[in-house]
Amino acid sequence: MKVTDWDALRATAVEAAASAYAPYSHLNVGVAAVCDDGRIITGCNVENASYGLGVCAEVTMAGQLRLTGGGRLVAVACRSGTGELLMPCGRCRQVIYEFGGPECEVDTPSGPKPMSDVLPDAFGPEHLPG
Repeated sequence: MKVTDWDALRATAVEAAASAYAPYSHLNVGVAAVCDDGRIITGCNVENASYGLGVCAEVTMAGQLRLTGGGRLVAVACRSGTGELLMPCGRCRQVIYEFGGPECEVDTPSGPKPMSDVLPDAFGPEHLPG
């Protein structure tokens, strides 16, 4: 398995944040992920005047995953437009788990960790009736 170039992935997340639409919070968020086939996909947050309708960067990234051939997430980095590390919210951790599983690595303040550490005791597709 290829080793993740975290510096490049973080820089790609910062680049993705430049496409964010955040006129209300003024927090541009970008995310970048390595897929199991080696592709790099990105996402950015998209806010809405009806605050609850905003979409997190990780959700737009999941859409890009599906639109560009599917597969699984291997490693994920989330950054602000100024390069600060941002941890995915609870909803987004669930989205990452859905498309990357417990072994998908997420960049955290204490370094990359598997989703099994970032979202312990997660609920996933394997918990649904057959």
